[in-house]
Amino acid sequence: MNVTGVELRTIEMPLVSSFRTSFGTETVREALLVRVVTDEAEGWGECGAGTVPGYSSEYTHAAADVLSRFLVPALAGVPDLDAHRVAPALAPFKGHRMAKAALETAVLDADLRARGVALGHALGAVRDTVPCGVSVGITESVPALLDVVAGYLEAGYLRIKLKIEPGWDIEPVRAVRERFGGIMLQVDANTAYGRGDARHLARLDPFDLLMLEQPLAEDDLLGHAELARRITTPICLDESIVSARAAADALALGACQVVNIKPGRVGGYLEARRIHDVCAGHGVPVWCGGMLETGLGRAANVALAALPGFVLPGDTSASDRYYRTDVTAPFDLVDGHLAVPTGPGLGVTPIPEVLDAVTTTTTWVPVPAA
Repeated sequence: MNVTGVELRTIEMPLVSSFRTSFGTETVREALLVRVVTDEAEGWGECGAGTVPGYSSEYTHAAADVLSRFLVPALAGVPDLDAHRVAPALAPFKGHRMAKAALETAVLDADLRARGVALGHALGAVRDTVPCGVSVGITESVPALLDVVAGYLEAGYLRIKLKIEPGWDIEPVRAVRERFGGIMLQVDANTAYGRGDARHLARLDPFDLLMLEQPLAEDDLLGHAELARRITTPICLDESIVSARAAADALALGACQVVNIKPGRVGGYLEARRIHDVCAGHGVPVWCGGMLETGLGRAANVALAALPGFVLPGDTSASDRYYRTDVTAPFDLVDGHLAVPTGPGLGVTPIPEVLDAVTTTTTWVPVPAA
């Protein structure tokens, strides 16, 4: 496959409601879309980086810069390019996994579209639909939280995830559990706690949570392993899992009992599948996290979540959870599930007039023939 050029497009998508976590509040999703043009087809990828380096060290404008300066030009020297050759070509450049993931996904999408193969089929999907959970941000009060959760349960979501931080943890969880009984419930701390908080976090144990997600710093595997020995709530790792090797290390240390796989965080869908395989080999359940993706990123996440090891509902929420109008045809919740796209590649394409309306910048990066 010969890539002739790559378009980098920055868009701004207003959120239906503000989304607050322990590292900040978002009201607008600034996203970077990557369009790869080949001699056979074009493909799309979405970068998971946010406006600011809060969740990780990456952010949208840095991703656009490293793509245009280094990552896209690196494809010029790759003969017979396909998705499996992207990561080795980009390996000399340290970090920037989300930018690399967006580029690899776009190449993969173009290749699959040219061959008429759906992404789910290529990855090894075994389901036509995937169960969906929803991530609930920190609200201004417990009564407001209960109203939000009630709305999502009425909409059909099968699992509720509450964002927590010091000062917003035990009481909100208690209130949700008392109000809604035995729903599937988990919490996500986004690294907001320290090793000294083990006794406090143990106060979550009576609430029968599915998991406590990423309570400690991303580089503190030993701290998570110690915490896992001191509480009964299963620990899930998110930010700490940046590769299949990192997942294997975490499991060997006993640092987690569940893994959240976010393809952008780990460098792409091919590495995400490797992490799935590592966890499956250890009998550890995985689920697919979300980064407020548009329909492009959501389509790919849903395909990944259809693999056999994804046994827990993920954050693959419907389009209207975040956006009044998505850049693709919307993903709609049906009986708590989303359908896995069956068309070639991602199975979805942007709606031109909607995409143009939310675009703020575009940059074309040519790729000389090898």
